[in-house]
Amino acid sequence: MATISAAPGLLALGWDDGWMAALSELGDPTLWPARVSRVDRGMCTVMTGTADVRVAAERAVEVAVGDWVGVGPRPTADGRARIAAVLPRRHVFRRDSPSKSGGSQIVASNVDTVLICNALDGGLSPRHLERFLALAWQSGATPVVLMTKSDAVPPAVVSEALKAVEGIANGVSVAVVSSTTGEGMVDMAPYLVPGRTVALLGLSGAGKSTLVNMLAGAEILATGAVRRDGTGRHTTTHRELVLLPGGGLLIDTPGMRALSVEGASDGVRQAFGDIEELARGCVYAGCSHADEKGCALAAALADGRLDVGRFESWLRLRARPASEDLDLARTGVAARKRRKAEKFAARRAART
Repeated sequence: MATISAAPGLLALGWDDGWMAALSELGDPTLWPARVSRVDRGMCTVMTGTADVRVAAERAVEVAVGDWVGVGPRPTADGRARIAAVLPRRHVFRRDSPSKSGGSQIVASNVDTVLICNALDGGLSPRHLERFLALAWQSGATPVVLMTKSDAVPPAVVSEALKAVEGIANGVSVAVVSSTTGEGMVDMAPYLVPGRTVALLGLSGAGKSTLVNMLAGAEILATGAVRRDGTGRHTTTHRELVLLPGGGLLIDTPGMRALSVEGASDGVRQAFGDIEELARGCVYAGCSHADEKGCALAAALADGRLDVGRFESWLRLRARPASEDLDLARTGVAARKRRKAEKFAARRAART
């Protein structure tokens, strides 16, 4: 069995004593460790620390990019080695499967940092960003918002976008970068260290593949232009783990527009930590935040401390069924606006 001292190349891939112990617990000394860098219809490319090897996967084994696996020496029918087991995952970024079969899909595993890419010349909506943040927090990895293509817009646009993102990404680091000029790349240094894995997430056209190519110093991933309507082309059609020459690992992912946060209740609470904190000030523990007396969120909406769109997004994304809460909350917001308008009209009438 490979050990850290026997396979120093594994260290650069994130191998450590914990993974070695997990491999030992399988009780099969013929298995050797590898990390999955790509999955293609039942076949996988794994990194052994010395080479990239194409292997098969057992039918009952679900394999994802970023997994640490035990590879068996017994060949398959076509003479390839096979993945016998997946070591327990530490962090997993999941989303609902886009296929009709439903279920969840592992986007990347064993990720330390999730870089949520937002192209400054395109625009990731606040609601999309909130969903990305919720899923990133749920994975157990640390989210960071990466605002890309800073060279494509005026400084005033950068400042405005930065202010808007910071208002949503509470407690999350935000970096502004350009793969063309190299601006802001120094801010990525803390995440791109040997043995640490970063996953790039975002809409198509956010510049993820261009960023990977720049950091890798080679055109290893396909890139494409953004359409005239501002939407990106799906140049990345698969997930791939890339070992950078300067240390660190990157996983590029296809652009994701449809995101569900079902099952990500903890992530939603962290992504909306500001609202969760405000809600603790409600007089009643079971407050539905639909215009009850003593509702702290109603007060925050009234005085402008809480944005209506963000408030409604929080209600919508909470793990427990929120459709009724959302309808009630919208009714409450409308009622407050109506009362405010009536008071204004009454004061105006009194002056005339």
